Amino acid sequence: MQILNNKEVNALIDLLDDPDDIIFSTVKDKLLDIGEKVIPALETVWETSFNPTVQTRIENIIHRIQFEKIAGSLTIWKKSPEPGLWEGAILIARYQYPDLNEAQIKKQIELIKQDVWLELNDQLTALEKVKVINHIIFDVHQFKGNTENYNSPENSYLNRVVENKKGNPLSLGILYLLIAQQLNLPLYGVNLPEHFVLAYIDETDAKERQWADQILFYVNPFSRGAVFSRREIDIFLKQLNIPVREMYYSPCTNIDIVQRLLRNLISAYTKLSNPEKVNELNELLNILK
Repeated sequence: MQILNNKEVNALIDLLDDPDDIIFSTVKDKLLDIGEKVIPALETVWETSFNPTVQTRIENIIHRIQFEKIAGSLTIWKKSPEPGLWEGAILIARYQYPDLNEAQIKKQIELIKQDVWLELNDQLTALEKVKVINHIIFDVHQFKGNTENYNSPENSYLNRVVENKKGNPLSLGILYLLIAQQLNLPLYGVNLPEHFVLAYIDETDAKERQWADQILFYVNPFSRGAVFSRREIDIFLKQLNIPVREMYYSPCTNIDIVQRLLRNLISAYTKLSNPEKVNELNELLNILK
């Protein structure tokens, strides 16, 4: 990060309207090198400027500074000993909503978790516990799959999913997992092709058995938490003419989930003909590969 005094920063900002592309490119690189600290000054100029070229250039510079921060944070997240699902999902949401209120989203999810916790007890079976979660998420809090606008990028940003109470299979699965994790329930994501589901694991003597023997059943959050068996996955893969692979039945990592989140967004913005966002999201995806 380059360290400049206020006078030097203001001098750089004053050059943002320079018609010479080489001068602008040099100014842009220096502002990007300063990083987050220059954003307030840029925002002040944007608010007071009547020059649309300057405003557009400022918007692009601020976006790139914020993007590079997310890319750096994602790199750190990936290298952490146990990359958390919450942190990963929030990082991706900040790509589109850099000023999102993380505490507010956490509070809303905490309210759902609390409602589930009040209905749980140790005497319930695994299936009964899932039925409680389903009732609270889909009946009480009225979350549902966004079938009307399935391919919208909004379905992949956790803050928007919580606000709109609509999502795609992956984002509803992430919400379900976040609640289950807080309640110490053994639910895990499964990277099924064309769909994302959850597996409920029997953790009794888990070290002595293979994944296939540990899975009690699967849960489909997009279908209001419908419960199904391995045989349904067999049929699903056969319908898609996809060869059977054990990874389609077994729990995946949080990095796998965030990679899929990025691929969903890349697909959504491709359909919207937004190559700029597609390129940036591919940059983030490459960090996780």
